[in-house]
Amino acid sequence: ADVLWSSEVFNTISLARRALLEPYDPPSAKGIPARFRDPQHRWTALAARARVIAFDPKRTPAAQVPRRWEDLIQGDTARRVALANPLFGTTRGHVAAMFARWGDARGRSFLESLRVGGASIVDGNSAAVRVVLAGQADFAVTDTDDVWIPQRQGESLDLVYPDLGDGGTLLIPCSVALIRGGPHAEASRPLIDFLVSAEVERILAESEARHIPVREELRKQLNISWPPESVVDYAAVADAMSAAESAVREILIR
Repeated sequence: ADVLWSSEVFNTISLARRALLEPYDPPSAKGIPARFRDPQHRWTALAARARVIAFDPKRTPAAQVPRRWEDLIQGDTARRVALANPLFGTTRGHVAAMFARWGDARGRSFLESLRVGGASIVDGNSAAVRVVLAGQADFAVTDTDDVWIPQRQGESLDLVYPDLGDGGTLLIPCSVALIRGGPHAEASRPLIDFLVSAEVERILAESEARHIPVREELRKQLNISWPPESVVDYAAVADAMSAAESAVREILIR
């Protein structure tokens, strides 16, 4: 392959650290804030999704939905929770972000409380939502697109943006990179230019998945708000992934 287009950024950072990505600064990335661009030009991020708690408003009043991520382990709430296996996908990055922001001890305690409390571990984010829709859980830990799509299809589903510790939730952008040593390096650069362009951010924002543009001007044009965000250092989250994965294997996935 020549181009990596990922639905998250943390593993892309890990690939860059392993010298598997070739620096390239796409001119079409104009308007993307600096924090969504690697200082060494090894990746560019765009089109974010937020980590949310999904619920069925017909069954669970909005006032009863947790407003902080740590509220999922309060009382008997954990037994009402479904989440994707944290060894994979955006849930993996989400747990690593908890470790990065809270520290290892607090992150491990959260995982232990989920296990003891009886949280359901399922195959993916959309599977967590399906468990809620089936009435087998009240809260799904998931991404915004896994709520918007079934909601548009008529399902009774809503979401909240829980606080990760500084007033907002984790937002995870997609990422695009040039793979080092790919067979078509020159031909791949125009593809990257297209993928990180404002045109593609607009396409993704207007799709059923409703990705959130990182370009402020584009959000204004489309009348899209940036959700309450926990501003984490994506590199720090990548740093925490190893400890978080080890803890998940030890505590939650046995």
